[in-house]
Order: sequence, then structure tokens, then C-alpha cells
Amino acid sequence: MKAEQDEDLLEEDSPQENGAETNQYSSVSPPSSPVAQDEPFSTYFEDKVAIPDNVSQMFSFRKLWAFTGPGFLMSIAYLDPGNIESDLQSGAKAGYKLLWILLGATIIGLLLQRLAARLGVVTGMHLAEVCNRQYSTVPRVMLWVMVELAIIGSDMQEVIGCAIALNLLSVGRIPLWAGVLITITDTFVFLFLDKYGLRKLEAFFGFLITVMALSFGYEYVVAAPDQTELLKGMFIPYCAGCGSVQLEQAVGIVGAVIMPHNIYLHSALVKSRDIDRKNKNEVKEANKYYFIEATVALFISFLINVFVVAVFAEAFYGKTNNDMNQKCNETGLLPKDLFPRNNETLQVDIYKGGIVLGCIFGPAALYIWAIGILAAGQSSTMTGTYSGQFVMEGFLNLRWSRFARVLLTRSIAITPTLLVAIFQDVKHLTGMNDFLNVLQSMQLPFALIPILTFTSMKSIMNDFANGMVWKISGGVVILVVCAINMYFVVVYVTALHSVLLYVLAALLSLAYLCFVGYLAWHCLVALGVSCLDFGSRVSNPPAMLIEEHSEYDS
Repeated sequence: MKAEQDEDLLEEDSPQENGAETNQYSSVSPPSSPVAQDEPFSTYFEDKVAIPDNVSQMFSFRKLWAFTGPGFLMSIAYLDPGNIESDLQSGAKAGYKLLWILLGATIIGLLLQRLAARLGVVTGMHLAEVCNRQYSTVPRVMLWVMVELAIIGSDMQEVIGCAIALNLLSVGRIPLWAGVLITITDTFVFLFLDKYGLRKLEAFFGFLITVMALSFGYEYVVAAPDQTELLKGMFIPYCAGCGSVQLEQAVGIVGAVIMPHNIYLHSALVKSRDIDRKNKNEVKEANKYYFIEATVALFISFLINVFVVAVFAEAFYGKTNNDMNQKCNETGLLPKDLFPRNNETLQVDIYKGGIVLGCIFGPAALYIWAIGILAAGQSSTMTGTYSGQFVMEGFLNLRWSRFARVLLTRSIAITPTLLVAIFQDVKHLTGMNDFLNVLQSMQLPFALIPILTFTSMKSIMNDFANGMVWKISGGVVILVVCAINMYFVVVYVTALHSVLLYVLAALLSLAYLCFVGYLAWHCLVALGVSCLDFGSRVSNPPAMLIEEHSEYDS
């Protein structure tokens, strides 16, 4: 009789609200105006992957394989063209000395992705959906705008990266704007691969990661970097003889690796597995396997990033423009006026890096580099589009057709990207890339603060809420990451040398800091700073209410 009552209680606590399933872990309040759903809603999760239930071992490779997929899709954001450009500039400006920064940023990224995955597994909702239910209308819309800006900035880097790769592969015959149109078109085609099965789509992403590993691995073997120096740079946290240039590059590495929209993406992707969230053991097991999968995926992405840093550290560190002009003139691969004729330190980007690789290691290195960049750009463009869909659906509660959603999220990014492609020369894109990195750095608090807030709330996560160690360490990590990225923004703005821009930046900064302060207030209340709880919507419920929601199926 008691079991039946418990079962009824669980059913009452698991209503379908706005198409998002809630359960005893999730007492998140629904939005004020529920939208009826009479028609089936087509998403990435139309088919869920079944998890083997006849495995009794503490660890099962069969189960790990069933959970494999979301972490690798998430890891693609660590391999997008923006990251690749950050890697090559790190190698060219600092040699191997900043590899420990890359390692540390990847580990921090893994810990943040763990929080995102746990939110999705425990609640059955992704971060944007939880934000929709927890924040009032004005902050929610502002948060959506900020995250959308981050997605647009990332998307521009990814699409432009693909266009540059096509330009290199065609020896300049495909102009930048045509490459952008080709990339956007084939993204539409590839995005509908999940109609043939979710696992096939994940396998396609796995293929693209393999192409990147082989392409950049080939460059690594050809360049034959000094392994001793590489290991010293990776594990000794010191940068001998480094100045402001290397410091800015170190900050840029953190900003490139930890991307705001990727937190939203990962919290959504984990919903693709068939998990009974009423069963505490299944939820716990899913969290374990997702963390293992994410660790493996980010380890592979780290190795690929190391390949790129090492190649450019070995081949370009300490080189001047005259050195490259002389070397490339011997091969005849250098386009006119690509590098100025002076003895200043060599400045490279994705395009110039490919040309110089061809000069030093032969034409094969150039084309293989371009293939790797194309795979990086194409895969990250697709995951970026998914991010856009999840964010828009969650924040705005949209229930449009699949094609309409893909068309809208693509259109938001296509306009600024096309304008850049039409009016900007492929040889002079470094300034735009720096601006986009700053734009994404500014949006980091709008992913990191909410994810720490909600994963610390027992009213949402119940027994899976962050403990004191995670609350403190998570808060410190987020504070450090945001501070580092704000430094990057300040350095960029002060380099503009314009009083008008300084005034505009000051006004925008005031509004920006007010909004970050609002989110931080909610976060501190969720972390247990009860003295600040004067009207916050995110305060944890009384203990009695938590206990009511702590029943589990056997």
C-alpha cells in the first residue's frame, strides 16, 4: 500500500510542463504562460538511445558505448577554428611555454561541462529551459540576447574558418563570400542526418574529429617538435622571458577554450539517452558514464590542440616577416604582400599559417592543414546551430517546425558573416577574430553563473545538488575565469585609442556589470548566503519540502 502511495506521489511530481518532463528532482516552476502542444515537437531527441539494463558490473564498456556521443559533440567546440587560431598564435608567440595554460583551461572546461551534463540528466531539462522557469521575463530575455551574441560570434569564426579552408584548397579560386555560402548550404544538409538515426549523426561527428586528428597529427609528425620542451611547457607552470604579448595570449587561450554556448549545448545533448530519472541509481550511473565520456572526448581534443601549438612553436616561434618572405619566395607559394618586408615578429592566422606550412613543409602540408580546418569549421558550425536551436527553444519557449528553427538560427548568423566575407580580405582577418574572441569572453558569465546557480539548488537537483566543496571550488573557478576574460576585454578596448569608444565602453560596462551583479546575487543565494535572500526566486525550499521530493523508485 505504501509503495502504491509512493508511486502516486512520484507521478504527481512528474507532470509534463511545456513539453519538458519534470520529476521528483525538479521542482522548477513552469513559465507563467504555458503553451499547449497539440502537435508532436521535432527535435534532435526524436529517437533516444537505449541503455543496456542487463549489465550488473560496476563498470561496463557496453554502457559506456551507449552513453558515448554527447561528450564528443560537446568537445568539438574545443576544436573550432577560433581555438585552432588561438593554438597557432600561442605556438608562434610563446613557443611551448603556454601549454600548461591550455591544459589547465581544458581541465576547468571539463569540470564546468560536468555541471552542465548533471543538470540535463537530473532534471530532464537543459540550461536554457531551466533559465526560462527560474528568471523573470526581462532578465530571461536579456540572458537570451547575451547567449545569442556568443553563438553569433562563435558561428562567424566557424563559418569563416570553413570559407578560408575552401579558399586554400581551391588555391584562391573560391572567394571568401562563396565559401561562406557553401558552408551554410552544406550545414543545412548535414544537420538533417539525424533523420537517419541519432547514432549515425554522432558517427559523422566522430569521423570529422578523426579527420582533424589525422590532419593535424600529420603536421605534428612532419614538424617533429622537441618532445622535451613540449613536456616542460605542458607540466611546468612558468613562462620564462614572457611579456605582455604572451600574457594576452594566455588570457586568449582561456577565452577560446571555455565557451558559453557549449554549456547550454552539453546540458541539452545528454537528454538523448533513455534514462529513467525516477530511479536514483540510473541517474547516478548516467552521471558517471557521461563524465567518463566527456573526459575521454576532451583528452582527445586536448591532444589535437597540442599538435597545432607544437607545430607552430617548432616552425614559427621567433621567426620574422623577412624570414618567411625569403623562405616562401623560394617555393613560389607566397601570395603578394602577405607579409610586410621587415624584421618584426611573424604574425600568423589560419590563412597565413596554412600558406607558411606549405612554404616550409611542402604543398601537401598546406592542403592537409586546409582539410583539418574544413573539418573543424564544418563540425563546429553544425554543433553551433544545435546550440542556437536549444537556446532559442528554451528561452523563448518556441515550438516551431524543425526547418523553421534551423532556418532562423542560421539566418541570425549569416548576415554579419556574409558582410565580413564580402568586405573583408581573407589576408586580413586577425582583427575580426580578436573582436569575436572579446565578444565571447564577455558572455561567459551568462553561462557559468546560471549553471553553478541551478546545480547548487536542492529544489532542482535534490540529492545531486553541489556539495560545499563543489560550491566553493566552482565559485572560485568561475570568478577566476570571468576575471581573466574581463582583463582580455580591457586590454582590447584600451588598444582602440579612441575617446568616443572609451565613453561608449564605459556606459555599456555599467549596464553589463549591473546584469552580472543580478545573476551573481541569485547565485549567492543558491550557494547558501541566506543574508542576501530578500526576494530572490532561486532560494532553496524548506527542508520539509525537500524531503517530500526525496522519494525514489526501487
